[in-house]
Amino acid sequence: MNDPADTFPVILFVDDEANAVKYFQRAIGSLAPVITAGSVEEGITLLDAHADSLAVLVSDQRMPGRYGNELLRYARDNYPHMVRILTTAYSEIEYTVEAINQGQIHRYIKKPWEISALRMELQQALEIANLRKERDQLVREKMMVRQKQTVSNRIGVLNILCCGVLGSNHFAPVEAYLAAALKVGVCAPEPDWVLMDYSDLVAAESNRGGEFAHALLDRVVLLQQRYRDYDESRALEVLVDTMDGQVSLSEDSAIFGNGRHVTEYLESPSYAKVSSQHVNWMAFLVWLHIRGWSLQSTLVEQGEMRQVSCQVKPLREAAVSAPLAAWIEQF
Repeated sequence: MNDPADTFPVILFVDDEANAVKYFQRAIGSLAPVITAGSVEEGITLLDAHADSLAVLVSDQRMPGRYGNELLRYARDNYPHMVRILTTAYSEIEYTVEAINQGQIHRYIKKPWEISALRMELQQALEIANLRKERDQLVREKMMVRQKQTVSNRIGVLNILCCGVLGSNHFAPVEAYLAAALKVGVCAPEPDWVLMDYSDLVAAESNRGGEFAHALLDRVVLLQQRYRDYDESRALEVLVDTMDGQVSLSEDSAIFGNGRHVTEYLESPSYAKVSSQHVNWMAFLVWLHIRGWSLQSTLVEQGEMRQVSCQVKPLREAAVSAPLAAWIEQF
């Protein structure tokens, strides 16, 4: 069974001995589709080409040019979901121990094979691979839920920040922030579940939000003092002055050269401190609101770059505020 067109390969067997390849195909081919390779280089090529469907990798140790444990190490580093098995006719204990200790293999099978034992080992390997696939799917679903929760919580924090500075029922700065972010598109943050559990995530988010709030309040006061004589026609100069080269003026608009700068708080990792430029961005929106103005943003796409163009409008011309929950649903 050599990668038939109507099936996807599930097992990759790598061995330079033609008889071993034939024997393996006859013994295992009825369990799952098998593809074969005769060298480490060919094995790597097939791994890269069929990684989405391959579940089990079985490799001989001694082959011309490179040893099988190199292929197993490559699979571990690039495709950790695969169950990896080492097989050899030689008593090379040091390589086997190294492969096991480095997590390169699930099982070691010594040649010559006993047919029933070989089939049992591969059947178990396929079952383990299926369990890993189910586990990974559950983890992905959990991640998607947690990512949405994280973005939703951060939107709530933005609202809290504005309420803390402006009082309740002053949602226009948050709305202007979210409108710009929505145009660019938010890449939801991916918490590192190896390093932090949910309680760690909540703690990190709380600390991050608190630091953001403290910096924001200081910056709004500074803007109020430094730019109190600026009228509406010069409002965008304040944004350019405070954004350290991230924003440029173009006639009656201010343009973010990289739209990702308007989404930083929503999409950066929990451990990443909010940059001073992003604090300035949110503080500018609050400052505008205090002065009776708001910001209207439009998306400008130049090739693969997504830029945001901003214009100042009187607050009375701002769009009617949608409920916070309605904004959250859009992200």
